[in-house]
Amino acid sequence: MLFRSQPDGTYHYHAIPTGLYERLATRNVPALLGYAADGFPIYGPMGYRNARDAGSGMVELKSGYRLKSGTRDFGPGGRPNGEFAQDYEYVTGSELDSCNGREGVTPEYPNGTYYYIVTSGFPYVPRCYVGAPDASFTKAPPPGGFGGPGKGPPKGPPKGGFDKRPF
Repeated sequence: MLFRSQPDGTYHYHAIPTGLYERLATRNVPALLGYAADGFPIYGPMGYRNARDAGSGMVELKSGYRLKSGTRDFGPGGRPNGEFAQDYEYVTGSELDSCNGREGVTPEYPNGTYYYIVTSGFPYVPRCYVGAPDASFTKAPPPGGFGGPGKGPPKGPPKGGFDKRPF
């Protein structure tokens, strides 16, 4: 599981939480991984074949995003190869919506709810919300500003240059 901690103590994922998913996926029902900032649940990639029928069997749910054809009209040019988010486009009519979610039943919501899916392909994790994120997810400087009262944000790059490790 790869996550990043923010200076204010919050964190977010940069990869599928495979260890958590593998422990939960043995139940042969959709695995609840957590909740998004808007309060809707997030499930692993396996879901009911028919979103409204818990008896319809389990299948791997696929994102509705596909690589664009042609050449890029931004950045380095060339053919879209998945290196950039802009290389993808959403295809309407897919089993998941453009936020990587759908409405249906789950073990925790037998009467149905909207829920997001973590997929094995782009965008992997939801890239938008269908609801309004809770105010606690709003980013703001800590009380007193960055670095404490009167110090302001850091000036220039850190000594020794930027840290170039991946997230």
